Amino acid sequence: MTGRTHDLAAFTALSYVLVTIPPEKISLATALVAFTANMVGGLAPDLDQPTAKLWHDIRGGSILGKIISPLLGGHRFISHSLIGVILGGVIARVALDMIGTVLLVDMHIVWWAFMIGMISHIIMDFFTHDGVPLLFPIPIKFGFPPLSVLRMKTGGIVEKSFVFPILIFINGFLYYTNYQTILTFLRHLR
Repeated sequence: MTGRTHDLAAFTALSYVLVTIPPEKISLATALVAFTANMVGGLAPDLDQPTAKLWHDIRGGSILGKIISPLLGGHRFISHSLIGVILGGVIARVALDMIGTVLLVDMHIVWWAFMIGMISHIIMDFFTHDGVPLLFPIPIKFGFPPLSVLRMKTGGIVEKSFVFPILIFINGFLYYTNYQTILTFLRHLR
């Protein structure tokens, strides 16, 4: 999947959680930081690729990407596995706890938003031709449908013409059918 599809998938997953389990209390600052963390989480598994979108978005990212990518074993290796999700979650928790001493937002909500984005990334790559090494270090890549020939190509016509528009439709549907929940959420932002 392309970076923009991963961004939209992360937002869609966060929207789904928002309308099904809306937080009782949340500040505007927490909501904004959580949204940002969700977008970062949606791209985080691709940090194993030196040309990843996230590396281009930060200063010195191209150099960092060239250093970190080999440490993660290359693209769609450890960062796209259950171990990678757990390690990413632990690293994010430690980083957010440190940032939480300075930034006065609910880091628990921010962490969950990051994890929702990260997991959405793995799920979306599950449908691509390459699949994901879910049970790393076992060298088997999983995907759906089971035959990789039937899966979509990253950046291909299926992703651009069907997956991306379907994600937009799902967001519209979620916000349309849960209008009151969204309004209540927005009213309770402090």
